[in-house]
Amino acid sequence: MLPELSRDEILRYSRHLLIPEVGLEGQRKLKNSSVLIIGTGGLGSPVALYLAAAGIGRIGLVDYDTVDSSNLQRQVIHGTSTVGKLKVESARVKLLDLNPDIQIDVYNEPYTSENALRIAANYDIILDGTDNFPTRYLTNDVAVFLGKPNVYASIYRFDGQVSVFYANEGPCYRCLFPEPPPPGLVPSCAEGGVLGVLPGTIGTLQATEALKVLLGIGEPLIGKLLLYNALDMSFDFVKLKKNPNCRVCGPNADIKELIDYEEFCGVPSHDHEDEGSAGASWDITVQELAERVKTNHLKLIDVREPHELEISRLPNATNIPLGQLASRLSELDSAEDMVLFCKSGNRSTRALELLTSAGFKKVKNLKGGINAWAREVDKDLPVY
Repeated sequence: MLPELSRDEILRYSRHLLIPEVGLEGQRKLKNSSVLIIGTGGLGSPVALYLAAAGIGRIGLVDYDTVDSSNLQRQVIHGTSTVGKLKVESARVKLLDLNPDIQIDVYNEPYTSENALRIAANYDIILDGTDNFPTRYLTNDVAVFLGKPNVYASIYRFDGQVSVFYANEGPCYRCLFPEPPPPGLVPSCAEGGVLGVLPGTIGTLQATEALKVLLGIGEPLIGKLLLYNALDMSFDFVKLKKNPNCRVCGPNADIKELIDYEEFCGVPSHDHEDEGSAGASWDITVQELAERVKTNHLKLIDVREPHELEISRLPNATNIPLGQLASRLSELDSAEDMVLFCKSGNRSTRALELLTSAGFKKVKNLKGGINAWAREVDKDLPVY
């Protein structure tokens, strides 16, 4: 039996009640519904805000990060007053202020193969607000195993994607992407950036799809992938079909339980952007570099994009963007001692792998990148 609405709730949701496709019964459905949101960042912010405002009775939030000032350009559920606080707690306070009549569950822990089924089991629908491939595959497989819809979205710079992967009625994420891209091929938003308003556009589309599924109205994006570009304000659609050979939802599926998704994707699922490391034998710390540049001749290679040099730079560094490095190896002398660096150490780690595979041996990666240098050596430089 669906729960009744109080007089206050009838007033609060009156604009919903006037819509024939929602009405009183639909609003009672929403009050009786539960959603799990993976991530309370750029996508999770508008998703959580609008679903809370819409009257979803129970919302679960999964995140284990803390609010950083660099989040505030797009993660609108947080604010200056919550910098340094747990994201799930920051979001919970905001959502309950918006709508005190709903239940907010928080899971301040990484979403992993060990806890994902337990966390997701009691929710009607899962919304994927993550930014890495291991968690996307994990979220998909959990949704398939539990028979739940997975409202998916991704964002990068000016582009976004949205779909509803629901194996009971259409394809799952693995039907579209059976294998993850090679490690390092797809840059993260931390490396490539994102237009601050883009998560709002895509996140509200995600919330819209969740409401349609829960209400049973309209045509959800099951079997369709929406492609959005903010620069030309275009919306395109790609039709998706169920893959009969899908290893998770196909008739001959051979993946029957959650796997090691970091191993499957070849990248960590919970990567902090300012901890880029190539390993102890290949890393040099900013303190070590500061000492060595005083007495040793080192060739510094900055593998960031040219426009990033306007933000911060190291003296006498040569700029060779990562995407150009393979074609410009002839400019480098393998006999020289070299230190590669980028914003946080992630791109320079990939640059190091490229150079070592080409036979370079006297090369190091600056752990933490120029941001670590700005925090610990030259505090006049900005961190970005």
